[in-house]
Amino acid sequence: MAKEKLEVIKEAALQNNCPECFNKELTLTFYQKHRYSSLFHKTTAEITNQIKCNKCGSSIYPAKWTDDIERIFDYYQKMITPEKASIKFTNLFYGLLVLFLALVGLGVYLYLSGTIQF
Repeated sequence: MAKEKLEVIKEAALQNNCPECFNKELTLTFYQKHRYSSLFHKTTAEITNQIKCNKCGSSIYPAKWTDDIERIFDYYQKMITPEKASIKFTNLFYGLLVLFLALVGLGVYLYLSGTIQF
């Protein structure tokens, strides 16, 4: 079963006031989803974000954003450069592929040599 992990792309400290506690310790974090399996590592194009207050620990959802937070968010969203969506196969995948091809080749060889008849 593939495991999903959110990798941090960019993290920025914001100087805006928290709508909950009015403190100026906000952190904006952008994440990109990665899937890990024993046969492959897949980087998806899915980007998520989170604004969190460092003092009260609350997550600031878009419904509570002020105009200043929206402007800063749009600025940082333009600055992020996520990894391109891709898939990378592991050594286990290539090993199983070579084993499968060797077994198919052996079967064809034995069939053509007359050792095995169907």
